[in-house]
Amino acid sequence: MDQLNEMGTELVRTLPSIGIAIIIIIVTAIVAGFTVKIADGLIGKTDLRPSLRNLIETLVKLGTWIIGLLIAAIVVFPGLTVGSLIAGLGIGAVAIGFAFQDIFENFLAGVLIMIREKMRIGDVIECEGMIGKVEHITLRETHIRALSGELTVVPNSILFKNPVEILTDKDQRRHDVVIGVSYDTDLDEASEVIRKAVSAVDEVDTEKGLDIFAQEFNSSSVDFLVRWWSGSTPRNGWESKDKVVRAIKRGLDDAGIEIPFPYVTHTFKERVPMGQDPGEPSTGG
Repeated sequence: MDQLNEMGTELVRTLPSIGIAIIIIIVTAIVAGFTVKIADGLIGKTDLRPSLRNLIETLVKLGTWIIGLLIAAIVVFPGLTVGSLIAGLGIGAVAIGFAFQDIFENFLAGVLIMIREKMRIGDVIECEGMIGKVEHITLRETHIRALSGELTVVPNSILFKNPVEILTDKDQRRHDVVIGVSYDTDLDEASEVIRKAVSAVDEVDTEKGLDIFAQEFNSSSVDFLVRWWSGSTPRNGWESKDKVVRAIKRGLDDAGIEIPFPYVTHTFKERVPMGQDPGEPSTGG
């Protein structure tokens, strides 16, 4: 009973402190909202990316809450000091860090992804076999919309530790296609026909150059590698390649240049008897 009475007395004594701490927490919530608005107003005048703006606003809000909670804890427990609280938070952070290593790894990776200039929201990227458009970046994960419509939630540590190919880092990138012509074709003429056909395609940026290389002696054809610059998104690439292939086919047909099928030559060691007409039995001669 004495212990219960003592605990009750202590509770009554600390009630004013608890009330003040609750008020401090309420004020902290209000101040956190104002600080976020102030930070948003200051950041809005800069050219920072949306993901980096979200990071700064989150850090401002988190810092405000930490200061408010530290003040409230000191009010409730007067024996606490700022130094002891910081030391306790440091030990607690180490323990929590080991327990939630993956979460903190993704959090730190998210911060670093937001800070670096590359990979913006709206970019089409390829990483670990995934190809899609970056829709949202948070402190823990990144949302990637596949070209077929599915949404993949990727932990930030995967994007930070593995190579990421950003397909839309520039407005244009180079595309290519291989086209073969028959061996009896004049290659200079074929190259000129291909050049004129590709240059006439609206989606091709001829100012950046158009490459046509005789590349290989294939089994049934001499192959040309055709390279051109067009839009960087996958759809831009498919559309430009479609029109380039159609234009090359049309140009070669108009010029009477053959795009050969695979030829197969059979060689027999002995003479093969054949009839006079199709389907006629062989005469044996």
